[in-house]
Amino acid sequence: MLHSGQLDTSSAIVEQWDRFELAISAPEQSDPYSDDIWSATFKKGSQSMKVKGFYDGDGIYRLRFMPNDTGIWSYVTNSRMPELHDVSGTFECTAPAANNHGYVKVKDERHFCYADGTAYHPFGTTCYAWIHQPEEVRRRTMDSLGRSPFNKLRMTVFPKNYSFNATDPVEFPYKGSPEEGFDLKRFNPSFFRRLEGHIDELLKLGIEADLILFHPYDEGRWGFDRMPAEADQRYLRYIIARLASFRNVWWSLANEYDFMNEKTMGQWDALFQIVQAEDPYGHLRSIHNGTRMYEPASVVFYDHSRDWVTHCSIQHWDVTLVREWQRAYSKPIVIDECLYEGNVPFRWGNITGEEMTHRFWEAAVRGGYAGHGETYLHPDGEIWWAKGGELQGSSPKRISFLRLFIEQLPEGSEPLFTMRQMETIGIEGKYYLGYFGIHRPAYFVAELDEKNSYQAEIIDTWEMTITPVEGVLSGISTIELPAKPGIALRIKKLH
Repeated sequence: MLHSGQLDTSSAIVEQWDRFELAISAPEQSDPYSDDIWSATFKKGSQSMKVKGFYDGDGIYRLRFMPNDTGIWSYVTNSRMPELHDVSGTFECTAPAANNHGYVKVKDERHFCYADGTAYHPFGTTCYAWIHQPEEVRRRTMDSLGRSPFNKLRMTVFPKNYSFNATDPVEFPYKGSPEEGFDLKRFNPSFFRRLEGHIDELLKLGIEADLILFHPYDEGRWGFDRMPAEADQRYLRYIIARLASFRNVWWSLANEYDFMNEKTMGQWDALFQIVQAEDPYGHLRSIHNGTRMYEPASVVFYDHSRDWVTHCSIQHWDVTLVREWQRAYSKPIVIDECLYEGNVPFRWGNITGEEMTHRFWEAAVRGGYAGHGETYLHPDGEIWWAKGGELQGSSPKRISFLRLFIEQLPEGSEPLFTMRQMETIGIEGKYYLGYFGIHRPAYFVAELDEKNSYQAEIIDTWEMTITPVEGVLSGISTIELPAKPGIALRIKKLH
């Protein structure tokens, strides 16, 4: 049953993992941003999913649904408002397009995959406050991302007040102003519509939006880092109602959560549980540490073993600890911050492009994933890590080179320990991708199955060259190497 206030914005045909949207015009209530303003139950056969709607301002109420299966879905709404209650209908969910693999999920203890089973390897970068910059800067950010190897972007929802990022954002998530204060019960739909547009732009580039829901970089300037618990919860329910149907969304509960001293561990647990309960699709959920980044892996971060944490998002300079974190948590390891390539006068922001490339390879061959960030000084303060703009560093194209090798790993590849003298990932007896790192041997003795034949390639991770080793290898084989740092070796069984 359709009401006269329903807007013609929904489509009768939606592809799998895309968005069905229902929009209805109705009077604005006294508390229109309440999380229980309206909901709908979607059904197909024995499947039933309940999703919440939200108020989008200007008398428009919206509700979105991401179908996970093809076929005919039906829906019926529920609300205390007559205009939003008992609205029913159907739509057809068709097969996904070739470039639509669904949302990313955890496949097993080390790996991610898309909903359709296609492997996903995160190669992420950080642009914390890029959505808060002027339009011209945002356009250049998107252009840079389109030319980059990155398929994940860490970004904040709230604006940031920090080094190289001290200007007010173009707009705020709440109604109000810095001078008069903000009404934490009234969101600014214009801000969220623009955020949604950027998330869709990222989707077109094949980039996951790793949304940082809270952060400490406010220091009382706007007050978003120390909102009361009720406001925190209202915010989470609103943003999840708006964005959970976007298949490229991840939830990062906080960046450097342990710098937000007003919140206890119990409060973080409760906020995590809200995200878990409110998102009907189970998007990825993580939390990022600030302290202990220079301490050993035995020092506990947030307890990533908890059910509501899907994977580890870690800040630590030593990516060789991947295996220790894996043993501790049995979940995929993403070192979202392993320091940044750049030249700012902070310990965390002035490693070289060579070192950033090295850390990506070190993490990869151990079965984890490193994260990129760039902090080169800019005459206008436009630093990638803070504002986006344009990439300047030398590591991105080398990261792109690495991504080719990781995405060519055969199904079932795991860290191996039989190829001594180099860290290796692959499948025993069939495929080896090894990395010597800072070591520079003049030759390597490969102990291969003498019953099989193998082909080897020497990889220069900085020069981005692949040099085939002459001949066919079998049994104990000596491979001559260039005796320089940053060399990798790939050995494949011949069929």
